[in-house]
Formats: sequence, C-alpha cells, structure tokens
Amino acid sequence: MKKLFILLLAVCALGLSQPVHAQKFVLIDMEYILKNIPAFERANEQLNQISRKWQAEVEALNAEAKQLYKTYQAEAVFLSAEQKQEREGNIVSKEKEAADLKKKYFGPQGELFKKRESLMAPINDEIYTAVKDICENKGYSLVLDRASDAGIIFASPKIDISSEVLQKMGYGQ
Repeated sequence: MKKLFILLLAVCALGLSQPVHAQKFVLIDMEYILKNIPAFERANEQLNQISRKWQAEVEALNAEAKQLYKTYQAEAVFLSAEQKQEREGNIVSKEKEAADLKKKYFGPQGELFKKRESLMAPINDEIYTAVKDICENKGYSLVLDRASDAGIIFASPKIDISSEVLQKMGYGQ
C-alpha cells in the first residue's frame, strides 16, 4: 500500500510539473467564405447549367415514354396481342432508358457529383491551406465551421476568423 501511495505521489508530481497549455479554438463560416469567392459562384453557375441540360434530356425521354403510352392506349383495341406486347416493351424500354440516364447524371456517384467534386476540390483545398496556415501561425488547435454545425448555440464573433481566411486567400477587403 505504501509503494502504491509513493507511486501515486510521483505520478502526480510529474503531472503537475508539466506546463499546461490552453487550447485555442476558432470558428469559420464556410457559407460566408464561399459567397465571397468568385470561383465558387462561377462553379455553381456552371453546375446549374449542366444540371438543367441533363434534366432536359431526362425529361425528353420521359415525354417520349408518355407519348408512346398515350398512343398505345388509343390504339390498343386495334392491336393484336403480339403488337400490344411489342408496344408495351417499347414503353418499358423508354422508361428504363430515362431512369438509367437520370441515375447516370444525378445518382449518388453520377456525373453531376463527379463534376461538383472536380470544380469544388481546388476551392476547398485553397480554403484548407489558408486555414491551416493561419492556425499554424497563430497556434490555434481547433477550427469549427459555424455554418454547418447545428451544435454551436453561441459563439463570440471575436473568435471567427472567416475574414482573415478570405484575406489570406486574396479575397479580403
């Protein structure tokens, strides 16, 4: 028991002799930063144009499928069983083609996702580099994004370095 007590005292003494460093926390507002980067606005506009174009292609295929179905309904009484089956197959094929195209363009790993990644990656890398440089120069330990974290109830504007990040990137006032 006496050895355990001496060991505990030694550990406590070592712990108290080490300097205590306060952690420095800061915030950034990614929405504010991104709104002030012209390349982000251009990338968003480019993505919107591509999205509209691809959506029009998908809608055109859906419209073709609907037209095939309307024609089929109007002529169904005059068609033989084989003709009905063929027309139904064409309709299903056109609907599947539209669904596949929509998945190709707008799916979780679709073309729009890939395009967004390729356009936004350089911007995000530039922001990350600026934040990292500021943190290394000023000794910040943790950076939180106030725009994306609903867990932040209140944060003093004094610890928000968003403007400093924009200045570091060359977009500040």
